[in-house]
Amino acid sequence: MFFSIIIPLYNRPQEIDELLHTLTQQEYTNFEVLVVEDGSSLDARSLVESYQYTLNIRYFVKENEGQGFTRNFAFKEAKGDYFVMFDSDCLIPTDYLATVKAHLEQNWLDAYGGPDAAHSSFTPTQKAISYAMTSVFTTGGIRGNKKHVGQFHPRSFNMGISRAVWEKTGGFILTRLGEDIEFSIRIQSLGFKIGLIPEAIVFHKRRTNFAQFYKQLHFFGRARINIYKHFPAELKLVHFFPSAFVLFLVASAVLNIIQSPLATLCNVVLALYVLLIFFNSWAKNKSAKVAFLSIIAVFVQLSAYGLGFMQDFWKRIVLKQQ
Repeated sequence: MFFSIIIPLYNRPQEIDELLHTLTQQEYTNFEVLVVEDGSSLDARSLVESYQYTLNIRYFVKENEGQGFTRNFAFKEAKGDYFVMFDSDCLIPTDYLATVKAHLEQNWLDAYGGPDAAHSSFTPTQKAISYAMTSVFTTGGIRGNKKHVGQFHPRSFNMGISRAVWEKTGGFILTRLGEDIEFSIRIQSLGFKIGLIPEAIVFHKRRTNFAQFYKQLHFFGRARINIYKHFPAELKLVHFFPSAFVLFLVASAVLNIIQSPLATLCNVVLALYVLLIFFNSWAKNKSAKVAFLSIIAVFVQLSAYGLGFMQDFWKRIVLKQQ
């Protein structure tokens, strides 16, 4: 099986260097790498070309269109039987491709996704953000595990599709705002077999500070409404949880200001949730500092997603704006 690894790139030369280095260490080596610069102002050409003797690698430059259409560009150039997509801020374990190949040979999937985890080299903030995005005590916990809610939808930071899927679907029809979820739903609707490979883990850096993380999750909240506009049935009760969390925080603040008897109950519930996050993260990360930062990360995640969700729910569903 010949894999085409597809990496859209936008102003992240340092990250692509770290990602490509991990690809040089793959146990399974029958693959090519396509790096597509999506209108970046920070050119990574010389860096990418420095790997030409250790990787079967090609580098492309195109005008900025967003990650979805940039992947489509790479699909057209790819020579592989199977296309594997990574975000540029991922690190890939040495057995990743071998694991995927073994799974596909034993249990074929036309499209797959895999989970993400924190690498030991990540900063405490990055580990806390990774916790927030993967914990069962946040909405992140509904992704990347065998007990996910509803049909599993691969995410494009760690996703693969067969050449047949590309030829049948034509690739992404959205370039951002939930483009990978829309693509996954459309793949399934065409009768292709889609699923999770739990062992196909990548180490996903995501954002390096909470301000960037907030901006990203606000965007994700808006993206969920964009998916709803295409597939109304895909809006589940769990997607309202971050908005409910935001409203709970606001209500708690108001009740405390007016000194309502209900304020005590709200405070107790909030304190128990904070303690749950702290001790669960401490048990997973073996670090009190990461556990403390995980509380911040979870609050940022739920608040940003909830506010983005409510913003576009009001604009696009209630006011029916385009």
